[in-house]
Amino acid sequence: MSVLAVSISTVALAEIGDKTQLLSLLLASCYRKPVPIIAAIFFATILNHALAAWLGVVVADYISPDILKWVVAASFLAVAAWVLVPDKLDDESCSTGRSPFIASFVAFFIAEIGDKTQIATSILGARYADALMWVVVGTTIGMLLANVPVVVIGKLSADKLPLTWIRRITSLLFVGLAIASVMYA
Repeated sequence: MSVLAVSISTVALAEIGDKTQLLSLLLASCYRKPVPIIAAIFFATILNHALAAWLGVVVADYISPDILKWVVAASFLAVAAWVLVPDKLDDESCSTGRSPFIASFVAFFIAEIGDKTQIATSILGARYADALMWVVVGTTIGMLLANVPVVVIGKLSADKLPLTWIRRITSLLFVGLAIASVMYA
């Protein structure tokens, strides 16, 4: 599978039910302006994931390829477990006095710090250091695939989705990625 495809699928799957997806729903319902919110998600993700992927490369420079293979596999297994834990927004208030773009950019960038999709991006950056641009492009596309529909639809309730089953299937896919990273590294 190509670096781009792995990056897209990893982040798109990890984002399902994530706090940044819930944030997207909140921002859409607060501001009701999907274009600046989507633009903010795009730019915040590029910046955040470029930094995360670069950090993954820096860490990978200090680890031997054999050890890196096991670190990547263990990290995918950790994300597989993490994805099973539902996220909740800490602050569900919204300030409509700010620009939808700026509010969304800042909120999304901060919410993504330390998030499972950011960690997955760091792992992918470490694994595919020679294709870092494709990792960032792929993880950004994955983030948009998961969040743009939420912003556009905006008013539909996330409670209607079978998130428990989606999380379980996503977790199994991360286990598969862990196995593949050991077998094909």
